[in-house]
Amino acid sequence: MATYKEIKGTQIEVLSSDPSNPVEGQVWFNSTSNVLKGQAATSVGSWSTGTAANTARRDLASSGGGTPTATIIFGGYTASPLPAANVALTESWNGSSWTEVNDLTTAASESAGSGTATAALSFGGSGVPPPTGDTETWNGTNWTEVNNLNNARQGLAASGSAPNTATLAFGGGPTPSPTGVTETWNGTNWTEVNDLNTGRTYISGIGATNTAAIAFAGYTGSNYVGQTELWNGTNWTEVNDMTRPSQYGFGGDSGSSTAGLAGGGYSPGTTANTELWNGTNWVEQNNMVTARGYSTGCGTTTASLVACGSPNGSANTNEVEEWTGAGAALGAWATGGDLNTARSGQYGAGTYTAGLMFGSDQTPTDTLTESYNGTNWTEVNDLNTGLIKGTGFGATNSAAIRATGDGGGYSAVTELWGGTNWTTVNSTNQAREQTASAGTSTAGILFGGQGPPPAMQTVTETWNGTNWTETGDLNTGRYLLAGSGSTTAALAFGGNLDPGNSALAESFNGTNWTEVSDMNTARTALTGFGTSTASFGIGGSNPNVQSLTEDWNGVSWAETSDLNTARNHASRASAGTTTNGLIFAGSAPPGSQTATEEWSGTSNVTKSIDTD
Repeated sequence: MATYKEIKGTQIEVLSSDPSNPVEGQVWFNSTSNVLKGQAATSVGSWSTGTAANTARRDLASSGGGTPTATIIFGGYTASPLPAANVALTESWNGSSWTEVNDLTTAASESAGSGTATAALSFGGSGVPPPTGDTETWNGTNWTEVNNLNNARQGLAASGSAPNTATLAFGGGPTPSPTGVTETWNGTNWTEVNDLNTGRTYISGIGATNTAAIAFAGYTGSNYVGQTELWNGTNWTEVNDMTRPSQYGFGGDSGSSTAGLAGGGYSPGTTANTELWNGTNWVEQNNMVTARGYSTGCGTTTASLVACGSPNGSANTNEVEEWTGAGAALGAWATGGDLNTARSGQYGAGTYTAGLMFGSDQTPTDTLTESYNGTNWTEVNDLNTGLIKGTGFGATNSAAIRATGDGGGYSAVTELWGGTNWTTVNSTNQAREQTASAGTSTAGILFGGQGPPPAMQTVTETWNGTNWTETGDLNTGRYLLAGSGSTTAALAFGGNLDPGNSALAESFNGTNWTEVSDMNTARTALTGFGTSTASFGIGGSNPNVQSLTEDWNGVSWAETSDLNTARNHASRASAGTTTNGLIFAGSAPPGSQTATEEWSGTSNVTKSIDTD
């Protein structure tokens, strides 16, 4: 068998501590912890759900040179089925929320756009009927009519990432007569230049200037095509086709003539396909979360946004998706030390190097407690009262809370761990089971669960180190949900609605809960840790046992690296973060687990080896 040196040309480094800034592919042996480590590869590109726009619509346009944190969308149709009225609505995105701003002077759909969130251009489109050549500029506050296109048309495309003073418009036409007409904008006037080789309507385009762009896909009047043409400032040249044809453009028309992104489309049914243009070829990427056509987009191949459109060719949507390109740091789960006793439905507290596990759903008399030092679990003093279906939280393995559960009936019992022993303290106000919680032993929060009618609990209580106090209720009652954060900024997500699993997420501001973007996958009996703006939803069931990990960034959920072992009813070090966390035990076929997994968000994937 070849050695590592024979394969890689160098020996594995032996270091007493991890390097501060390892490079991708670097491998080393940590002689202090006796662990082999390596810097993981970076991620592939992927889509995640973003914050929905205010108004559902399709056939709209955007400032294609905008970013996922600053762009505008404008125009479109808001009603189905066609014919429908065009709208002049404009919405501005600041990376956190959509805000309606001043309308276009003339409503339009099937138009094209370019520029940025503060300096954009809208041109062409459908007047339902006829096509229009109207052109308007946006100065960050208002739209102003300027000189029209020479050729009125709809379903046209643009070098969308170009500035609003140097844009290219091409294709389109009065349906069903496609054109190859190309015009260039200099900030004042449109000038006709050389036509496309193949005239198309409902065409798509990408470009950062009016001298370099690509035109792709569209409808020739008889066929859907994936044909691509490259503009060099003077002429169009046919280059390699897309892997799949499409008619109604791609929501993620983002980038430049040498690095572009296209997502979604209509061919003739809607698709979630995503393709990346590298200057020579189109390469398929991970699909969008939701198939759609008639949408709009902005950004680059590294970070892009697609908004609105239609998921089925008739109904409209206000949904938004965000693209993160290949090269983002990819965290990973790695094997940690096993528990001494297999179990599921246990409770947890602490951090990834100082964790605490206590109780379980195995039997009503399970009072076992184990402490984790970052390598091994050690049995310590037991709980005073055996309860199943409870919850736990705490910032370290020397200070934690166990609360609620089932001891033959709904329980309000609370115990405090002081680092050596458990002490019974004041009970919760509401007896219940299968709740979620977060916080520290002196400032915690508990919410949801199952209890006396109504069975689906919305009750929220906060703990101040001595007493529990009821505060604002959840909007939607559920049990077997997960939670993260603190008494002033918490997150509740997933759970069981009985019947059905939930993808709902709610954010707590210290007083009230507010619904935020749903998880991508509805799950019950999942696990979570982190803060209200940076959290993980891990494992669970839907209906089968899951290994999924979803990452919450304060706005949306995105799938990240899966657990090595799928499981539900697991627990976590509740003070874990999206940089370093810990999950342990749980249930997976054929039964309860002892397995522990450690999360590293810095891509240091570790694997224990036998050093004897």
